[in-house]
Amino acid sequence: MQAQILPGTLDLLILKAVSLGEQHGYGVLLRIQQISGEALTIEQGALYPALYRLEHQGLITGEWGVSENNRRAKFYTLTALGRKRLKTDTEGWARLATAMNLALAALPEKA
Repeated sequence: MQAQILPGTLDLLILKAVSLGEQHGYGVLLRIQQISGEALTIEQGALYPALYRLEHQGLITGEWGVSENNRRAKFYTLTALGRKRLKTDTEGWARLATAMNLALAALPEKA
C-alpha cells in the first residue's frame, strides 16, 4: 500500500538515499522506493526541484556522467554539510515519530 509523503520529508528521504551511495536523479527515486519497502513513490516533478534545491543549499553535489543505460545523467553525492543535516533531521524525525506513537497509543481515561 502506498503511503503519502508528509510535507518536509522529501529532502530527508533524498539525503538518506544519496547517503547510501552516489546516484543519478532517477536512481534516487528508485532507491527511495526500495528502502521504503515500495511504500513511498516520489513523482519526478517533485524530485528534480528538490535535488536542485538541495544542491543549491550545499547539501549534495552533482557531477555529470553516463548512466547504466548510456545516457547523460547528473550523479549526486552527499556533502559534509549534507551528512550533518541528515543526522540532525533523522534525530528530529525519530523524536517526532516516538511522540506520535505514544500519543496514538494513549487509551481513554476510565470514568
